[in-house]
Amino acid sequence: MSAPPTTDRRALLSALADPQRLRIVDALALSDRSPSELSRDLDLPSNLLAHHVGVLTQAGAVIRRRSEGDGRRSYLALDWEQPLVAATAAHGDAVGACRVVFVCTANSARSQFAASLFARQSDVPVASAGTAPAPFVNPYAVAELARHGLQPLSYVPTALAADRREGDLVITVCDNARETLDGDAALHWSVPDPARASDDSTAQAFAQAFIEIQPRVQRLAAAVTNGS
Repeated sequence: MSAPPTTDRRALLSALADPQRLRIVDALALSDRSPSELSRDLDLPSNLLAHHVGVLTQAGAVIRRRSEGDGRRSYLALDWEQPLVAATAAHGDAVGACRVVFVCTANSARSQFAASLFARQSDVPVASAGTAPAPFVNPYAVAELARHGLQPLSYVPTALAADRREGDLVITVCDNARETLDGDAALHWSVPDPARASDDSTAQAFAQAFIEIQPRVQRLAAAVTNGS
């Protein structure tokens, strides 16, 4: 994740003090969204939303990321590495789910990270799946999980289409999966694919993906209740 334009605490507090900008932060607490989704869900005109997002981006609260799938799209996400942002987004409504399912394309890294982390923090059943599963979990992902005392819930990637159940809360952690499902997922986290990194930075890319997923899982685990 790139460094925010500024980490000035006064600027960040000022940005977060506005009621409309707090609504944006609250809307991004569980899911990254495109600007058009935010505009619709918050009933804010696109020009007014752009103004508030610009202030939040400049203050280091929000990140805009170009989709790795459809490069014409972009997603807005909170910068969870900013403690003030994480604290502001820490509270919200409960979300009911019979099971949480994290989805990426190959089910070989990001969705495995999220599922293992969630299982450690919540009693709600959890699984991971892929829209086009790989033959095996990426060895770099297995190594990164082991560094944190974790392991994949399953070493055999699973196809979402074969494993989906009624009552699942589906969370895509991959832009390609999000766009393949074409909105047929409750939440989305726009986490870059660590497998796309060059050979000399691959391990670092997997570590960064884990870092991005970890606070999101913590926030989700605090919000999800067993809906069975």
